[in-house]
Amino acid sequence: MTISDLRIGSTFEMDGKLYVVVEYQHVSRPRLAALVKTKIKNVETGQVLEKNFSPSDSVGQVQLQRKDMQFSYEDGGLYYFMDVESYDIIPVDAALVSDVMKYIKDETVVSVNYANGKIISITPPLFVELQIVESEPAVAGDTSRTAYKPAKLETGLVVRVPLFVNSDDKIKIDTRTGEYVERVK
Repeated sequence: MTISDLRIGSTFEMDGKLYVVVEYQHVSRPRLAALVKTKIKNVETGQVLEKNFSPSDSVGQVQLQRKDMQFSYEDGGLYYFMDVESYDIIPVDAALVSDVMKYIKDETVVSVNYANGKIISITPPLFVELQIVESEPAVAGDTSRTAYKPAKLETGLVVRVPLFVNSDDKIKIDTRTGEYVERVK
């Protein structure tokens, strides 16, 4: 597979290690050869590297497998997920899932991506419903159309919500952007 085939989120093998593309930019330079600027993340160590490639360079292609798993519990820096088909419990290191756990509560079904038999990433559902545990009350007279206030959710995530949303309300969050979508009845 050539570098031109890569996109953000693509997984590839280079120097015997698995990497995920975090940023990708094709740069055309006058009178010079084009280059591709990337930020790539080592799947095993989490280390992020900035690397420039020629568009004609090639990297190893990786076959991804995807499984649905349900979050069960956390214990000692490991998060345990249950395979919804075989009911096997699989531990996942906190470093791999720390950025998505803010959207995941008990029994949430997530998509687990495997490459070469190893878990490389966990993708939460596109939208999740979470309950607000802490929010400031709206101030009388502050009725601006775009007025927002911070709200802390049951997973610890803090999002900006409209003034009419209160503590104990359930809201829908877009996991791609981390933003409030709507209040759930």
